[in-house]
Amino acid sequence: SGEAQGRALSGLQPLQVGMMQSLRFISAEALASHPQAARQSLDGVAHNLYPLLFKASYLLEQAEVIRVLLERWPLEEFRLGALLGPSADHPGDLRDRACRACLEACVRGLADHTLWGGGRRRLRVADLTGIRDVQVQGCPCGRALGRWGRTKLLARTCCELQAEPRAARRPVEVLADIFVTGGNFDLVVRALGPDGPAPLRVRCLSFRADSLGPGQLLHVLRLAGPGELRRLEVVHNVRLHAGHVQQLLAQLGFPRLVSLTLPAKAFDAPPTSTPAPDGEDALLTSIARELSRMTQLTELSVAFSTLTGKLQKLLGPLRTPLRVLDLGNCALNHADMAFLANCTHAAHLEVLDLSGHCLVDLFPSTFFRLLGQAAPTLRALTLEECGLADRHVGALSLALGPCRRLQELRFLGNPMSARALRRLFVALCGLPRLQSVEFPVPRDCYPEGSAYPQDELAMSKFDQQKYSAIADDLRALLLRAGRDDIRVSTPLFGSFDPDIQETSNELGTLLLQAFKTALENFSRALKQME
Repeated sequence: SGEAQGRALSGLQPLQVGMMQSLRFISAEALASHPQAARQSLDGVAHNLYPLLFKASYLLEQAEVIRVLLERWPLEEFRLGALLGPSADHPGDLRDRACRACLEACVRGLADHTLWGGGRRRLRVADLTGIRDVQVQGCPCGRALGRWGRTKLLARTCCELQAEPRAARRPVEVLADIFVTGGNFDLVVRALGPDGPAPLRVRCLSFRADSLGPGQLLHVLRLAGPGELRRLEVVHNVRLHAGHVQQLLAQLGFPRLVSLTLPAKAFDAPPTSTPAPDGEDALLTSIARELSRMTQLTELSVAFSTLTGKLQKLLGPLRTPLRVLDLGNCALNHADMAFLANCTHAAHLEVLDLSGHCLVDLFPSTFFRLLGQAAPTLRALTLEECGLADRHVGALSLALGPCRRLQELRFLGNPMSARALRRLFVALCGLPRLQSVEFPVPRDCYPEGSAYPQDELAMSKFDQQKYSAIADDLRALLLRAGRDDIRVSTPLFGSFDPDIQETSNELGTLLLQAFKTALENFSRALKQME
């Protein structure tokens, strides 16, 4: 019977079977595979075995069992990432399974807990973070619930419970990674700023914003609790200028922020501003001062912002060394590169993006020095569209030589021939920890005289048969060198981004609306000229 199974599960020791999973986990799987029996036997299961039964249910995609487990959860904490990670009973890692059925069951079970938990209710903290969004789902159904969908589900559940008189008076604190766009903004605002009692009180640990106005962003971040926030990503279609960024940082502070991503042109002057007579950028100085107050900040992404001659002013005041720095397409000059190569941050960098700069042609000595300084820590390097041609392969190989800890290298969009790529791959075989290389379509595969950098249309028009033969040759080179552990690929339009994938329809609508508005403005200007 189900009750007997529950008692048997409670009495088992964590004996390993085939070094894969324990007898306890096998028993948990057996119980979870029979939802009705599991429901009936939960009263006979020891409280410390609920986490085991939860992971088994998640593995088998038993949404019904997951929901009832959360409703009756007997412990003070529920931490999703920790429960799905490797354990002595089951070494498998399920954190990259953003299974829609299972995650919906978690949130609904959490709501049931506040409604029906009664005297058994002990749950104080529900940590829903720790899920990794990946391109290919490993769950049986293959249907993912991305960060935006999880945000909407949690916000809708919070709003429903706020109107429910039976809900518990003592709130459950819910830790979440939030993704807000124009499509779920109103719902999230109601969830974060309830008018009355809130059975689920949301605390945001990471926050991603897209397709919002500056005022909307400031409002929802105030509600999200900037004092708790660890990661903030403001991306794509949030149009900020330096005045907005200064206001955001000065008013909200973000004392515990570890990672900050700002959208393109975030350091541009406000449209109505006039340059100072002495050439000083007061807004940038103020922004740098606010960043220096973030004593835990170690990751900064400011790609596609013009920072010519301003890098020292921005990064110099920071109190903590940066581990992650994205300066792609920031129009850096000699002074910026000289500062970067000699500053404190260089010796601590683990992830660096310098895409869009002709590094070897314009800054050879400072580029070499920067990589030399970063070599002991550097794990990932991105050099896309840096004008790296055949004549640069020798210098690039020498610059990368000291980077013995490098695991990922991306250099898409560079005009290299197949012969140059072979030479570079020979050098890359000497980097012992290298795991992944994203390389460009060889120049040989395009029509003669093709211009670089390429637009998307030109980039996609290449001889695919020739590319496949060259790619196979490069893989064979790695195999002969005993480095078939290095994954090589050419993602033409960039790596998979789960957040963009999930909200592509909304972003497409926004871009169409922007195009329509631009056409209307152009038409209006033509009429005024007539």
